[in-house]
Amino acid sequence: MKKNINLRSLAAQTVEQVVEQGQSLSNVLPAMQQKVSDKDKALLQELCFGVLRTLSQLEWFIHKLMSRPMTGKQRTVHYLIMVGIYQLLYTRIPAHAALAETVEGAVAIKRQQLKGLINGVLRQFQRQQDELLAEFAQTEVRYLHPSWLVKRIKKAYPQQWEAILEANNQRPPMWLRVNRNHHTRDAWLALLAEAGLTGFPHADYPDAVRLETPAPVHALPGFDEGWVTVQDASAQGCMTYLQPENGEQILDLCAAPGGKTTHILEVAPEANVMAVDVDEKRLSRVYDNLKRLGMKATVKQGDGRFPEQWCGEQKFDRILLDAPCSATGVVRRHPDIKWLRRDRDIPELAQLQAEILNATWAHLKPGGTLVYATCSILPEENSEQIAAFLQRTPDAVLSETGTPEQPGKQNLPGAEEGDGFFYAKLIKK
Repeated sequence: MKKNINLRSLAAQTVEQVVEQGQSLSNVLPAMQQKVSDKDKALLQELCFGVLRTLSQLEWFIHKLMSRPMTGKQRTVHYLIMVGIYQLLYTRIPAHAALAETVEGAVAIKRQQLKGLINGVLRQFQRQQDELLAEFAQTEVRYLHPSWLVKRIKKAYPQQWEAILEANNQRPPMWLRVNRNHHTRDAWLALLAEAGLTGFPHADYPDAVRLETPAPVHALPGFDEGWVTVQDASAQGCMTYLQPENGEQILDLCAAPGGKTTHILEVAPEANVMAVDVDEKRLSRVYDNLKRLGMKATVKQGDGRFPEQWCGEQKFDRILLDAPCSATGVVRRHPDIKWLRRDRDIPELAQLQAEILNATWAHLKPGGTLVYATCSILPEENSEQIAAFLQRTPDAVLSETGTPEQPGKQNLPGAEEGDGFFYAKLIKK
């Protein structure tokens, strides 16, 4: 059954669902991957991620190559042509194979009568490729980001904005977290080398290892036994500031999928951890992660704005608030973010973050630590958010992360470094 599935048509339908229906790639892609053989799953992922990474460029090419856009029921063909151009430009798939398979995709989506059109557009692209690329390099859309986001990043980082956009357009490195309860990082790196893979330690985060080349998890020594977890280096930085200890009551808020919950328990195996998330479906991932690592935590579904609904009057020694955010620091991992987010989302998210921060602070014990973290690079969600909180909260003191004038520590996405990430460590007087 799976042999007759046309992979290019699946990629086109996946991208269409993301762009036209506003669905997240991480929700749509797994279901599509179930339709193809195991060896084709990676290619389907590469085509979907790649098209979304370069979407504005592919749109520009199609606009140049076609007198009018495909609309209505023909819209999937528009995305099929994108998949074709992406293969010709960015993959090592032989051009004749990319063309043939993409044209055949029209049959799979019941648009057989448009095979000639698809073939014509792709061949025209091949003939004009050099001139089109030269012209595109002079356009406003060459940064492969929506204009509103370019504007915000430019304003926040006048010296670094181009480097940030460039980093966002790269494939992300694969970072791992070594479980210190099983091995030291160096000991696990030796096991990795024995398995024929190369890894590099992070200078600042003691459990973090970057693979030279991304690898499937089953190739990693002891993955099923919980020796190692896939987690970006910047996300691991949260423990540098949270510093959990055994016996403490610790809250991990907005905890799904559970990477930071399990990291807390690796650092402090005898801490009493409560993991809370508003999304009940995503909480299943928290249970999965706890099970694989053989750990226990109290897991609850709940809204961070109303803690009394899920923890009553309970107070915590430490709180990790990984706040809902624009995710503008993880665009290279989730290229659909560029096209799903809107400029108007940013003030709405900042308002939600402020409400959760205020509500959660009441549940921190005096002398306790709250680490506010986001995977955003926008000041409204980060330094400005914390500056406003410090102003209105007399018993909050900034610690280790920045100054009251410029509070927090901001990581930016880098080619071999972690994702864009923000931390602010706050102590309650």
